[in-house]
Amino acid sequence: MTEHVPMEISVRQQDGIDLLEVHGRLTIGEPAEQLNEALQSIVQRGGRKVVINLNGVPQIDSSGISSLVRISIQLAREGGAVHLVCGSGRVRDALTVTRLVEAIPTYESDSAAAAGFA
Repeated sequence: MTEHVPMEISVRQQDGIDLLEVHGRLTIGEPAEQLNEALQSIVQRGGRKVVINLNGVPQIDSSGISSLVRISIQLAREGGAVHLVCGSGRVRDALTVTRLVEAIPTYESDSAAAAGFA
């Protein structure tokens, strides 16, 4: 059985935007729950503009995608939005196949994603 490095999420704020940098597999179980908890804490303290950087994520499954969809819908209902940062690779392919890149604005860099809120 392969051992996987635990997922790490770092959160910082810049110009009223919450930036999450995710490292590790975003898959069913604890990783997806970890992301949900981090996102919910941002929403609960009033965060409405969220950038999630997925460049450190080597793999995403339906649970991870579901987490992204859920927070996107929740923020939209509350007058906010989520933007994704994801370069080319397996995760970008998964987001493209599921058409998530059409539903959630997806950028190549943090700065482009943050500028997308303007």
